[in-house]
Parts: sequence; C-alpha cells; structure tokens
Amino acid sequence: MRCVARRLGRSPSTVSREVAANGGRLRYRATVAHVASRHRARRPKPAKLVINLRLREVVESKLDEWWSPAQISSWLVEAYPVDEEMRVSHETIYRSLFVQGRGVLRKELWRCLRTGRAVRRPQGRGASTKGQIRDMVMISERPADIEDRAVPGHWEGDLIMGKNKTAIGTLVERWSPYVMLFPFPDGKNGEAVRVALEATVKRLPEHLWASLTWDQGKEMAEHAQFTVDTGVQVYCCDPKSPWQRGSNENTNGLLRQYFPKGTDLSVDTQADLDAAAHSLNGRQRQTLEWMTPSDKLAETLQ
Repeated sequence: MRCVARRLGRSPSTVSREVAANGGRLRYRATVAHVASRHRARRPKPAKLVINLRLREVVESKLDEWWSPAQISSWLVEAYPVDEEMRVSHETIYRSLFVQGRGVLRKELWRCLRTGRAVRRPQGRGASTKGQIRDMVMISERPADIEDRAVPGHWEGDLIMGKNKTAIGTLVERWSPYVMLFPFPDGKNGEAVRVALEATVKRLPEHLWASLTWDQGKEMAEHAQFTVDTGVQVYCCDPKSPWQRGSNENTNGLLRQYFPKGTDLSVDTQADLDAAAHSLNGRQRQTLEWMTPSDKLAETLQ
C-alpha cells in the first residue's frame, strides 16, 4: 500500500480505504471501482426517505406527535438497534421538510416543528414592555448550586400570552427539566398569579420547591407574600435578559406547538394544560442523554 501511495503521490491511508471499499486486495479491480465511483457521484441523489418507505412512515408518525428531528434520529437507534436501514440524521429530516425538490415528507408536517415555520430563518426579538416590581432579589444573588443545575428543586417561570391578553403560566424545573402549567381563570394580576403559583407548588413534594426565577413582570408584584406562604425564594432576572431563564424560554417555544400565538388561552382548563405538560414531559431530551423529564424527576422521588 505504501509503495503504491508513493508512486501515486497519495497518502497510504487514502489508498488503503480505496482498496478496502472496492473488494479488498484479492478482488480490487480499477474498472469496477471507477464505475462505482461514478455511480456514487451522480446528482441529484435520491433522498433516503424516498427510497425507504418504512422509514418515512415512522418519521412522519413521530413528527405528527411533535417530536423534533433530533429526538427522532436518536430514538430510531434505540427502537431498531440491529436494523441499519432504519437510520436517518436530523439534518436529512430537515432537508426533506424544507429543501425545494426534496420535500418527500408530507408538506403539512413542517407545522409540527417547534418553530412552526416552513423555511429556516433567524428570528429577532422585540423589546420588553414589562414593568418593575418592588423588593426584588436579583439573580446575581442566586447561589452557585442553582446556577450549575447541581440539585433539583429550582424552577424558572413565565407567562405565554394569547388572544385578548389571555395567558397561561409556565414553570420549568432546571435540573430535570420538568414542565408544569397553570391557567388564570381570574385574570393575571399579582394576586391571581400568587394564588395560582401556590396551588401549583402544592402539587409536588416540598423538597422539590426551593427557588423560582422569573423576569421583572408586574404579575409577580406579590412575590414577597408568595415566599412567606410557600418558603420558595423568588429571584428576578435583569431587564431584557431572557437567557437568564433559558430553560423556560426554550420550553415556551415548545409550548407554542400546543398553544399557538393568537389563540384564546382562557378556554384551556387545567386538564388541557396537564395533557400538554404530560406530552412534553414524555419527550426524550438530548441534554438528559435522551431520558425524558418525567423519568429524570422521578429519580428524586425514589
């Protein structure tokens, strides 16, 4: 191999790979290898999801359940450990949805993606219009064990808005990241938010509630009373700094698949919100090495 490589002016590993890929030492033939090379170089190539109908049906079924392409790609390896044909990268799935001429998946499935967009594009962020609250404990005072997600029991919260200023509350546990949702049947003023948060806190064991990080919205005007009643310390983010509660921001984006912008959120009951949270908590997460948030949080209850 090294002698051939020297004569051709190539790396020995290049020659070795060429021979191994085309029959090995005993069966290598240059003409056969050349034909195979020309075949592999043909463009456009047929998409994998065009050739493999069984794989396409499985991918479409998971997209219908609002799984992300990355979750589908990882799940396929676990679900079909010995079937190499049931493999597809997340990028291939995206291409099959977005790229003109490769749209082999059902066209409407792009609506199942978390962004709900038919094309890939960056998205800007508008300026915050939320007000100030009194006696805030700033995020800079938050202990280090909360910052590095070392222990469970620390949450991030926010509202997602709907039509006619309707809203629902969203909570994400930083360690898991387990999701809880709650409605506002009596409006979203400070008292209504405090009462709804207190009711939500009581749905899990006390050791799973140590702190809550929120932005500086007026809906948290009664945060001090909430802390007195529940023992849960509230920390406030800096202005216009949504990345300081990144788990919650990411989850709110996922929740838009269940509660699209411009819809009336006042019609959603606690049962409706629990169903959406259950679905989201049952999705595998790459950050959890493909565990689900429900399984991760269950570790604290054993």
